[in-house]
Amino acid sequence: MTDPTTTDEDSLRPLPKDGKPSDGSARLLGAVMGDLRAVDGALYAAVAATPTPTLDRTLRHLSHAADHSKISFAIAAALALGGKRPRKAAFAGVGAIAVASASANLLGKRLVRRARPDREAARVTVDRHVPMPTSASFPSGHTASAVAFATAVGVVLPPAAVPLGALASAVGYSRIHTGVHYPGDVAAGAVLGIASAAAALAAAAAAATPSARTQALLAAARSWPRIGIGASVRR
Repeated sequence: MTDPTTTDEDSLRPLPKDGKPSDGSARLLGAVMGDLRAVDGALYAAVAATPTPTLDRTLRHLSHAADHSKISFAIAAALALGGKRPRKAAFAGVGAIAVASASANLLGKRLVRRARPDREAARVTVDRHVPMPTSASFPSGHTASAVAFATAVGVVLPPAAVPLGALASAVGYSRIHTGVHYPGDVAAGAVLGIASAAAALAAAAAAATPSARTQALLAAARSWPRIGIGASVRR
C-alpha cells in the first residue's frame, strides 16, 4: 500500500513563495499597459479604416495649420488688439503654449520615445497625409499646445473657452486622422496642455501679486509722508 501524497502535516505548511509581491505588481502593470496599447492601436486602425473623404482634406489642412501653433498665435495677435482683458488672455495663452511645448518636446518625448504609427501598414489614405514628424510620438505636442492655449485663454476670457476648446479638440483629432499619432498620444497631450495652462496661470498670478515683504515696504513708504507731516505739526 503506497503512502498518500498529502498528509495533515503537509497541509499545515505555508505555501512556497514563487516571487516577491512587487514581481506580481510589475506583471499586472505590464499586462494592463499591454491591453491599453492594444486598445490604442485598435482605435487608430478603426479611424484609419473609416472612409471620410469629405473630412480628409479639411482635417489635413487644419493639422498642417497647427504646426508650430500658428493658429493659436494668430488668435493671440487678434486678441491683443481687443482691449485690456483680451490682451491679458492673449499673454496667458502664449505663456501656456511655451510651457506645453517645452514639456512635450523636451521632457515627454525624450522620456517615453514612443515610435510613430506605421501609417502605411494601417493603410491611411494618402488624401489625409501630412509630413510624418521625426520626433517621438508620445505625447502629441500639437494637442498639448492647442489645449494649453484654449485653457489659459478660456480662464481669463470665459466667452472664448467653448470655441477655442472645440478648435483644440479638432486639432487633436486631426493628428489621429492624418495618421501621425495614436489616440493615447493625443489624450496625454490634452492632459499635459491643461497642466501647462494651470502652471502658466499660477506663475502669472504669483508675478502679479507682490510678496508680503514687498507689501510691507510699500505700506511703510506710503506712511513716511504722513509721519513727517505729523512730526512737523507737533513741533
